[in-house]
Amino acid sequence: MQIAMTKAIQAGTVHFAGNDGAEIEAYLAVPQDDAPRGGVVLIHHLPGYDESTRELARTFAVHGYNAVVPNLYSREGGPGISHEDAAAAVRADGGVADERLVADIGAAATYLRSLETSNGKIGAIGYCSGGRQALLAACSLDLQAAVDNYGAFVMSDTPAGIGLRATSLESLLPGLSCPLLGNFGADDSHPSPEETARLGEALDKLGKTYDFKTYEGAGHGFFNVNRVNYRAEAAMDAWDRIFTFYKQYLS
Repeated sequence: MQIAMTKAIQAGTVHFAGNDGAEIEAYLAVPQDDAPRGGVVLIHHLPGYDESTRELARTFAVHGYNAVVPNLYSREGGPGISHEDAAAAVRADGGVADERLVADIGAAATYLRSLETSNGKIGAIGYCSGGRQALLAACSLDLQAAVDNYGAFVMSDTPAGIGLRATSLESLLPGLSCPLLGNFGADDSHPSPEETARLGEALDKLGKTYDFKTYEGAGHGFFNVNRVNYRAEAAMDAWDRIFTFYKQYLS
């Protein structure tokens, strides 16, 4: 698949207000032209607001989208507190509460829609815990497209003793506001292929639009080039699926 790419982007740190008045740090990457375009909110994984997620924002900008990564741990951060320490504090507390997550993604979507080049269409995407949160956001906000990359604990609560506190999103699925794309690994245990199948069955019953693909030989984190779990063939195919999906629904 050939995907048109822009030649120049601008990227850097921005700030916008959360619904509770807190200042949210974020990383914005945008193409350097005046064409109207869709926006993408990238939801970072549980380890935090890291360079690999900010690099994804630049990738989306290169492909013609306004992209923002809100630092979901901004409230735990601040002067003299590293991103790593803020992430550790959040993980120790079981992760970001769903209500706060939805509010911050909503604020990020509002920020993207305020940009002069916005066409008003917003998508969300996340990996691992962020995949679950992208679906959560799409069930709670007015979005035009959402991508769940191996998001766990969508159809079940987290078991005791693993640190992360997350509850099933099954009861929220009737509120899914947009088409959903899902990319999963056949060798993953969270989510397992069985859980992914259950999610598909629930969406079928609700008449929701979705497109799931499970990759043989791939496990959790197969997108991450910095981990041994990286699977190039699966990741490249999934990227093609993501850009085709966003072109359909965010253009």
